[in-house]
Amino acid sequence: MSIQQTTFQFPGQTGFYRGKVRDVYSFPNQLVMIASDRISAFDVVLPRPVPHKGQVLNQTAQFFLNATADVVPNWLLSVPDPNVSIGLRCEPYAVEMVVRGYLAGHAWRQYRDGHRTLCGVALPDGLRENDRLPQPIITPTTKAHEGHDEDISRDEILRQGIVSEAEYTQLEHYALALFERGTQMAAQRGLILVDTKYEFGNHEGQVYLIDEVHTPDSSRYFYADTYEANQRSGQAQKQLSKEFVREWLIANGFQGKAGQTVPDMSDEWINQISRRYVELYETVTGQTFSPADDSNPAERIEQAINRALAKQLPAQP
Repeated sequence: MSIQQTTFQFPGQTGFYRGKVRDVYSFPNQLVMIASDRISAFDVVLPRPVPHKGQVLNQTAQFFLNATADVVPNWLLSVPDPNVSIGLRCEPYAVEMVVRGYLAGHAWRQYRDGHRTLCGVALPDGLRENDRLPQPIITPTTKAHEGHDEDISRDEILRQGIVSEAEYTQLEHYALALFERGTQMAAQRGLILVDTKYEFGNHEGQVYLIDEVHTPDSSRYFYADTYEANQRSGQAQKQLSKEFVREWLIANGFQGKAGQTVPDMSDEWINQISRRYVELYETVTGQTFSPADDSNPAERIEQAINRALAKQLPAQP
C-alpha cells in the first residue's frame, strides 16, 4: 500500500504543511517530515504514488546527511521510521543552491535554445549535452511554495535582499563543499554526480543543511564506466535520477505548462519507476533495500512518530 498523504494530529503540534512530496508537521523547535510516495515533475505532483519511493528518498537522505555532517551541520535528529525524519526547525533561505558539474537537464535545454548565460554564469560555446563543465557552477533558483521555482542570479539575490551577501557567500561555500564530497562518494560507487540541489536554513544564527541531499529527487548521476564512450559516440548517458520520468512526460506531451494534462500512468510504468528508485538507492549507498511493512503504513508511521515525540519533546502542561 502506497503512502499518498497523511492527516495526523500530534500532541504539541503547531502547524502542518504539505509539500510536493513531504508532509511536514511543525513543533516549536522541531519538524517531523514524512516522505510520501508522491512523485513530482516540472513542479507538478503526478496523480499516482510510486511504491517505496518515500522510503528510498528518506533513507537516501539519511545516508548522505550522516556522511556530510562534517562538511556542514544539518537539521537531522532522528529517523524513527523508514519514511520519517525528525529534525531541527530552521528558518529556510528562500533560494535553492543548484550545483552543476555537467551540462545536463534544464541547463542543457537552456543552452540548446541559444542561452549562453545561466543564472548569471557565462557558459562557453561549443558544449554538447552532458559535457563536463570547466568547473562546477552554482545556478540558484527561488524557492516557490506553489508553482515553478525560477532561475535567479547571485547579483539579483543580493539586489533583492533575499539573502545577505555574507550569508550567501557561506551558502556558496557549503554548496560547493557538499558537491565535492558528493562527487567523491559517487566515484567510489562507480558514478558521476552530475548536478544536485541543496537547501539551507538558519537556526539560532547558524546555517544548517536542511531537507534532503544527493537523493534521486534532488540529484542526477551518470554511470562512470560508460560516460566517456557515450560522449564520444554521441549516445545518451545511462543515468540514475528521475530524469527518465521527465523524459517520458515530455515524450507524452507534458512539461507542466498551462493547458497540458498529465498522461495516464499504467501500473507497469509505476512499478518500473519504483524499481528504478530502488536501484538508485542500492547503487548510490551500497546498501540493500529492505521494504518497510506496507500492510498499514499510516498506522506504522503514526505510532513511530508518537514514540519518538514522547522521547524528544518536553512534557506538555
